[in-house]
Amino acid sequence: MQSQKKALESNEIALLRREAGKWLKDKREEAGLSQRALAAAIGFEYYTFISQLESGRGRVPAERYEAYARALNIEPREFAITMMKYNDPLTYELIFGNSEQGSKVEEMERRLRRLESVLGK
Repeated sequence: MQSQKKALESNEIALLRREAGKWLKDKREEAGLSQRALAAAIGFEYYTFISQLESGRGRVPAERYEAYARALNIEPREFAITMMKYNDPLTYELIFGNSEQGSKVEEMERRLRRLESVLGK
């Protein structure tokens, strides 16, 4: 069965981490934050940890997802789902299906958030 794939190769993991890092950097820049300001907002003692994450040399600790998301003005659920897509793609695929199905789910969630904001949630 395709969903029972072997563990990802180390080069695939490295690629996913770099993609996650680029996404984090893009979101930080969209939020207008320096690495130092983001580290302070999240509660990291050293801003160099942000640099490591953005270069794909680490993972955001799950206990920091909510603070990270709020600092970047992202819904925590969306942030957690995105981190799962990069850090645990096999679980992500089991939950959301293949990438085509996953993007349909993401689009529906974006539309739902837009509708909720219009209706005043």
